[in-house]
Amino acid sequence: MAGRVRGKRIIITGAVDNIGLEAARQFIAEGARVVIGDINEDKGAAVAKDLGEACHFIRVDVTREDDVRALIEDGVEWLGGLDALCQNAGLQRSGKVTEFSQDDWDALFAVNSRAHFFGAKYAADHLRAAGGGSIVNTSSLAGQRGGPGMTAYSASKGAVIAFTTALAMELAPDKIRVNVICPGWVDTAFNQPAIDFMGGRKAQEEVVASIVPLGRQGEPSDIAPMFVYLVSDESRYMTAQALTIDGGVYN
Repeated sequence: MAGRVRGKRIIITGAVDNIGLEAARQFIAEGARVVIGDINEDKGAAVAKDLGEACHFIRVDVTREDDVRALIEDGVEWLGGLDALCQNAGLQRSGKVTEFSQDDWDALFAVNSRAHFFGAKYAADHLRAAGGGSIVNTSSLAGQRGGPGMTAYSASKGAVIAFTTALAMELAPDKIRVNVICPGWVDTAFNQPAIDFMGGRKAQEEVVASIVPLGRQGEPSDIAPMFVYLVSDESRYMTAQALTIDGGVYN
């Protein structure tokens, strides 16, 4: 149905391409106003222009607490309040654990895990002031079930799932719901480090064909509707859930 998030005021990070961009498009198509936060200023400005008056871009480095605080405060000022925070900024790096550097490990946790803490920390009071709302975090199938070369990435994404369930219990009395989306293989440039580790596109596609019952990688348009659902009132009785969209890998 049209207008599923009509009037909702949403901040979403990592929305200049891939899954986040498709989510922002669908939010606006369903009647929301959206602030997108990303470190890429050129892409962010272009996306905001393309999406129109219902979209505003704010540059943010999600690894910096002051940046995230400013994103939330400036975003709330532009929106006139806050009904949902969607945290989609992410980083992908792959490699054998014996060859993985501390700097790469720390970078993955800074973007994939710690940034979710910053966002929730500064958004919670604004969501409470609105009478409740929704926080949608982004993890990965790798956060539930890892594989070779994915130790650091899986650990950083697994932390998001644990954080989500605990935060949901903490914020439930304030009518703030917290859920996490766990995409499987999605055909975007984001996964290139993993593809390279696996030996290239052909090898990766062979793995996908062997483990995904639906026989293909996902697309951003397969994942984005879950963001809309979790922000909408249709999911008003759902919290503390990790929702996997992976073409059936776990079945």
